[in-house]
Amino acid sequence: MKFFIDTAEIKEIREAAAMGLVDGVTTNPSLVAKSGRKFKDVLLEICDIVKGPVSAEVTSVKHDDIMKEARDLAQLRPNIVVKIPLIPEGLKAVRTCTDEGIKTNVTLCFTANQALLAAKAGASYISPFVGRLDDISTDGMQVVSEILEIYENYNFDTEVLVASVRGPEHVKAAARMGAHVATCPFSVLMQLSKHPLTDSGLKKFLEDWEKVPK
Repeated sequence: MKFFIDTAEIKEIREAAAMGLVDGVTTNPSLVAKSGRKFKDVLLEICDIVKGPVSAEVTSVKHDDIMKEARDLAQLRPNIVVKIPLIPEGLKAVRTCTDEGIKTNVTLCFTANQALLAAKAGASYISPFVGRLDDISTDGMQVVSEILEIYENYNFDTEVLVASVRGPEHVKAAARMGAHVATCPFSVLMQLSKHPLTDSGLKKFLEDWEKVPK
């Protein structure tokens, strides 16, 4: 399974990359807004750190406008993946991007049927939002399971990128299902390594080491 980090904070990306936990990065307008910096400046710096896919989201909702943004973004760096919302005009743009060799990440996916449409359009990645589904009392991971089953049935090349990850259980469930990617906030990546027995064990080892004659 590949780990993408869901952030626009350069410090977090560098820290996670130093641990070998960054195969790619996902950003969105909300995350970039938190950084307080210009969109393209943030993207270029991220691409200098991470050589894997870096998702950059369009803000237009009409095909021609989406394509103008998509072409501009794709020219910034070869590892840019254009993030497009799962709406009819977005699907048209995904098809055009595919024909032009521009990689896409179709975002705001909440059903297996939506994911099927994205794969048919030629999406490079589909991003089901599991946390947001859980928020409305729908099993987000069940949707991921359905998407994986459908994609396997028809040998689609689209990779399933589990998004809106809220905690380690989402990551574990995604990995057990065989999802291709999980994109996580930095805080969730850090939680994956945590266990109280690890902490207490280390504390005991260090205390005992102090008793060893030097």
